[in-house]
Amino acid sequence: MSVNSQHKVVLVTGGAKRIGAAITQKFHDQGYNVLLHCNDSLQEAGRLAGQLNHNRQNSALVLQADLTRDYQVSSLAEQAVQAFDRLDVLINNASTFYPTPFGKVDSTQWNELVDSNLRGAFFLCQALATALRAQQGAIVNLLDIYADQPLQDHPVYSIAKAGLQAMTRSLAVELAPDVRVNAVAPGAILWPEQDKDTTSDPTHESILSTVPLDRMGEPQDIAEAVYFLAADASYVTGEVIRVDGGRRLNL
Repeated sequence: MSVNSQHKVVLVTGGAKRIGAAITQKFHDQGYNVLLHCNDSLQEAGRLAGQLNHNRQNSALVLQADLTRDYQVSSLAEQAVQAFDRLDVLINNASTFYPTPFGKVDSTQWNELVDSNLRGAFFLCQALATALRAQQGAIVNLLDIYADQPLQDHPVYSIAKAGLQAMTRSLAVELAPDVRVNAVAPGAILWPEQDKDTTSDPTHESILSTVPLDRMGEPQDIAEAVYFLAADASYVTGEVIRVDGGRRLNL
């Protein structure tokens, strides 16, 4: 049911867990009404929305959709616009990630990784362009440092994220001057559910040795950058901010 809102509204795909949840919380803390998209994480999305609605009544809504299905992407866009009668920000955060060693990749893996990381985001942007233009809104895409430095045994994922990076710049031109389109590329991020005492892990130590800021990133670091691009960077479009603690300097 449509609820007219004087609050700005953000749609966060994959908004129920990890980085998505941190982004959702950040925008809500700043007074936005939030639309939490999820696919399989309905329980987590419902729990987070319940907490947000407890803090501010009728400020959060869960929308479920499989972004690899065209009709569900269209339905998600329609529901997002109708929920609060406006949409100011779209955050394309939803992603599928798993290895696909070259020589063993099949079309099912290709379609799932490209559709979830790139194709679904593109068609969601297209479906929501009119609503975003009406609010002089913004789009922020979640990339990965592997869009520039491909991760071994993950060629399809790396290709999909590189495509999302190209999409960011292309849509910045297509949607200008009404909608700004930018991206954030996370580096090594410590998920909230991980044990932060991982200093004895050789993999952790190897990664940390390449990070000038000498710590792993956290979801809140990404959320801060996303919010800056969406809400504060009024003269920035077509840009990618790497939030990796300076790791790129040592790669």
